[in-house]
Amino acid sequence: MSQLGWGEILIIALVFVLLFGAKRLPDTARSIGRSLRVFKAETVKLHDDEEPASPAVSVEEQARRLEEQAARLRAAARQDHGQDKGQGDGQGDGRSKGADAA
Repeated sequence: MSQLGWGEILIIALVFVLLFGAKRLPDTARSIGRSLRVFKAETVKLHDDEEPASPAVSVEEQARRLEEQAARLRAAARQDHGQDKGQGDGQGDGRSKGADAA
């Protein structure tokens, strides 16, 4: 892209004045400035989010952590499943769970 000279900038400014009017031009410029500030802040946040927060972990370390987590979840599931079988549902003797309270 080529750079704009003074003549081109003057023509663009004149077009803006004709389109928006002299009274609305400051408000329009202020709105554009706010929008650009918000846009710049958001792009900076996006750029910051892309950078890793912690040092990179090797694939082997990630796999080891996932295996440990899976083992803990399996053990918890076995424990929960064993408790469910041991408690029963209270229907074998004809009473419901809420019958004790009555």
